[in-house]
Amino acid sequence: MPTYKFEALNTSGQEVKESVEAANEDEASQKIKAMGYFVTKLTAVASKSGKGKKKKTGKSRKTFTIGGVSQKGLTIFTRQFSTLQDAGLPVLRSLRILEKQMKPGVLKNSLIDVVEDVESGMTLSESFARHPKAFDRLYVNMVKAGEAGGALEIILQRLAEFKEKAASLKAKIIGAMIYPLVVIFVAVTILTFIMVMIIPKFKKIFDEFQLQLPTATKTLIGISNWTASYWYFIPMFPLGIYLLLKLIRMTRAGNYALDRITLWIPVIGGLVEKTIVARTMRTLGTLISSGVPILEALSIVRETANNAVFERMFQRVLESIREGDTIADPLRQSRLVDDMVVNMVEVGEETGDLDTMLNKVADFYDEEVDNLVKSLISLLEPIMIVFLGITIGGIVISLFLPLIKLLEGLSK
Repeated sequence: MPTYKFEALNTSGQEVKESVEAANEDEASQKIKAMGYFVTKLTAVASKSGKGKKKKTGKSRKTFTIGGVSQKGLTIFTRQFSTLQDAGLPVLRSLRILEKQMKPGVLKNSLIDVVEDVESGMTLSESFARHPKAFDRLYVNMVKAGEAGGALEIILQRLAEFKEKAASLKAKIIGAMIYPLVVIFVAVTILTFIMVMIIPKFKKIFDEFQLQLPTATKTLIGISNWTASYWYFIPMFPLGIYLLLKLIRMTRAGNYALDRITLWIPVIGGLVEKTIVARTMRTLGTLISSGVPILEALSIVRETANNAVFERMFQRVLESIREGDTIADPLRQSRLVDDMVVNMVEVGEETGDLDTMLNKVADFYDEEVDNLVKSLISLLEPIMIVFLGITIGGIVISLFLPLIKLLEGLSK
């Protein structure tokens, strides 16, 4: 009969590590519960040949994949894992259930390895850490804190909520940008069609009647000739800008300069700043409430900022904490965040309720980002309408000025 090693909590809340013999996981769980223990971890002790066989089977179930793990897929997995743990299922059985129902991909391949690692006696956080493409430092450290505190199901629930809110914020921003991008794409397509197909026909008419063209019409025909000859530069222009920015970001100074300039852009800079504050404050609050050490939490937050200016600010905060100072002082000195954020962090440090204050700041800024995105769309709509109106109006006037002269000449 197989032997199962288990970690559990007794009625006094103390951790117990023992082993039990049972035919399967369900029977082992029932036996452990009958002893009056609450199971936190259950691992089958398999023979070396058994392990080798399982590993071989796991490898055969893997599929060839390209790319990484989608945040949506990881969020769904985390929520389902949290639900199964909350229902009292052993970690290993929960992982097997989720791995079997998952579609082929990077996450499924990672879970196959995780199941094998946990079966061999490795901790869940150690196994997750071996797959950085699927589980980042934030994920691994929160799971590690949950294992250490014996509250894995609570940590997974917090992690699922964190990822859902982060995904919701990202979806709002992406959704808001789709409308103006589609309008710009359609406008460029229509203008290119007019320049390439319509204006050359008018040019033939003007040439046949040997009309003296005004400056506006000459300029328009010049633009049309250039567009017809070098139309491929139109898609290459944004691509070139993208590659140039990528090249600049390869240097540390260039990366910092671009991030600083982005924060100075009217409206866009405010949106970027509030998005970063919302994400970093929620990340820090979630990590602290999950029991992750403050220095490790700040190090993770610095990596998730995705902005060199904010990374430098969090580095100063990290150094301040190492020296025994507060978080609020370097935040105030940076002048990157509003006074409200600094004051709430200061109150949180004084009252010992920092995680709650950070989450409140994140909630507030999530709402601010939502309102700012709506304002940006409201601002972009009239700007695009006016731009298209002026452009189309200019084209029509430039084309009809020579025709009006032609009609005047014919009527005399």
